[in-house]
Amino acid sequence: MSARALSFGMVAQQYERYRPGYPAELVDVVLTYAGRPVRTALEIGAGTGKATRLFAGAGVTVTATEPDGAMLAELRKHVPAGVQTVRAPFEDLRPGETYHLVYAAAALHWTAPEGRWSRVAALLEPGGVFASFGGPAQLADPAVADAVRAARAPFLESDEIASPDGTPPGQAMQWPGTELQRCVWFTDVRQTVVERRLTMSARDYVGHLSTISAYLTLPTSQQEQVFSQIERILPERVELSADIVVHLARRRSDR
Repeated sequence: MSARALSFGMVAQQYERYRPGYPAELVDVVLTYAGRPVRTALEIGAGTGKATRLFAGAGVTVTATEPDGAMLAELRKHVPAGVQTVRAPFEDLRPGETYHLVYAAAALHWTAPEGRWSRVAALLEPGGVFASFGGPAQLADPAVADAVRAARAPFLESDEIASPDGTPPGQAMQWPGTELQRCVWFTDVRQTVVERRLTMSARDYVGHLSTISAYLTLPTSQQEQVFSQIERILPERVELSADIVVHLARRRSDR
């Protein structure tokens, strides 16, 4: 898992180009849940700043943390000057300043489970909000999806990441909501979905795949083969179902 978590720096520019950004509706969901002004936020695993610029654009003072130097360098090209950046994995952050909001955009599954929630709680003001959001961009046409799976099969059984706590895909509450519901530090756990549909060229879709960790950990020769085979069987343009699953929780004030 650590090799996959640290694989993105080699494709930081592609990540910025091919990974879709987040819709404005997402920040509205988080800030409405907060129910009070959110002036400061800490971001876990900020990547190239796709979510950073969304929250900063809403007037939140964001501290963006990211363990990979190449990703952080790319982030600094795209975020407002007021964003503070820190090169560090989440596990190395030390309690000190607390924030109104701590959030992770498609990054929480890369953090170590031991002590995860006590560390998040230590970074939040009492009553502060934790948010985690993300989700895979899946081919909307089942026939195209089947063809891509067949092309990928000699190299990868799956390019997805299993639920960290083993929650089945069909269960109503998904991870990390399942862990948050059991956590003594948090209350008012909610799960909501921001619907998102995307259309992109076959080449851009393969570019998107080239930023996914399962492919990045393949040998270079195998990456070239699998991307070539996938692009060959794709239609000129593809439609994606890319819903964003949002988990929200509030830090208890009585702890």
